[in-house]
Amino acid sequence: MGSVGTGTDGTVGERRQLINVAYRLLGSVTEAEDAVQDAYARWYGLPRSRREEILSPSAWLTTVTGRICLDLLGSARARRERYVGAWLPEPLPDRTEGDHTGGAGPTGPADPADQIVLDESVTMAFLVVLESMTPAERVAFVLHDVFRYPFAEIAGVLGRTPAACKQLAASARRRAGAARPPVTTADRAGVVRHVKEAWQTKDIAALVGLLDPAAVMTADGGGLAGAALRPLEGGARIAQYMVAIADKAPGLELLERSVNGAPGLVARRAGVVMTVAAFDVRDGRVARIWAVRNPEKLRPWGRAGYAL
Repeated sequence: MGSVGTGTDGTVGERRQLINVAYRLLGSVTEAEDAVQDAYARWYGLPRSRREEILSPSAWLTTVTGRICLDLLGSARARRERYVGAWLPEPLPDRTEGDHTGGAGPTGPADPADQIVLDESVTMAFLVVLESMTPAERVAFVLHDVFRYPFAEIAGVLGRTPAACKQLAASARRRAGAARPPVTTADRAGVVRHVKEAWQTKDIAALVGLLDPAAVMTADGGGLAGAALRPLEGGARIAQYMVAIADKAPGLELLERSVNGAPGLVARRAGVVMTVAAFDVRDGRVARIWAVRNPEKLRPWGRAGYAL
C-alpha cells in the first residue's frame, strides 16, 4: 500500500483499502466510514515530527483503524440488544448497475459504498457468519484470511502475540468454512429469478418448491419499517408470508439486482426502495433469505442509478 500524503491523490487508494477492511469488520458502511475518518483524524492530529518518524503510515493507519473497529465491535453487542428486531449488515449495491461509476465527483470523494470491492467476503451469508465471531476472532480472520496481513501486524491491532492471533484466525476459519456458497453465481441467479416470478404471481406452491423445507427468513426493519421481529422458519410459512406482503403492497415492483456481489432482489414501490433481499442458495433451493427494510440501511439504494 502507498504512503499517506496530504492531498486526495495521496490518500484515496489507502482510504479505499481501509474502508474495505472496516466494512468487513463492522458490517456497516456508515460505521466503516466513521472509523476510517477517525483514524485519519488521529494521523493528522500527530505532530509533524511524529508523523515523519513513522516508517509505514499505511501500517499505522491499518493498526489504528483495526483498533477502532475492535472497540466498536465490543460495544456493538450491547447496542444491538436494544435494536428492534433482528440486526443485519447493511446491503451493498453494485455500482456497475445503473449510471454510477464509483469515481470521485465534483463535490468530493466517492461514496464509501462505491469503494467497497464486491466479492465472496462481503456476501450477506459471509457477513452473517462474521457476526457470530468474537470481536478478536473477526479482526484476526478478516485481516489475515481476507486481506493477507501478517500476524505480526495483526498482533499490533489486537494487543496479543502473533501466535495467539494465528489461533484466533484458525478458530474463526472453522466457523466461516460453512459460509462459502457451494453454487455458482449463474445457478443462484436462476433460482432468485424463479423466486421473483413466483412472488410476483403470488404462486405459493411455486415458492414452496423453491424454498428449502428448513429455510429461514430474517428481516431487519430496525423499528423504522414493518418487519417480522423474529426469523421465520420453514419454506411453507415463508412462502405464505411473502405472498401476504405482496397482497398488502399493491404496485410492488421486484427487480433483480446484485446484493453484496450476489444475485438478489430489490422491492420498490412508487419509485422508493422498500426492501433489499439477499439469498443463500444450496442444492438448487433457497436456504436463507435476509430482507433489509430499515430505511437507514437502504440509503445507497435510493440514489438514482442503483435500482432503476
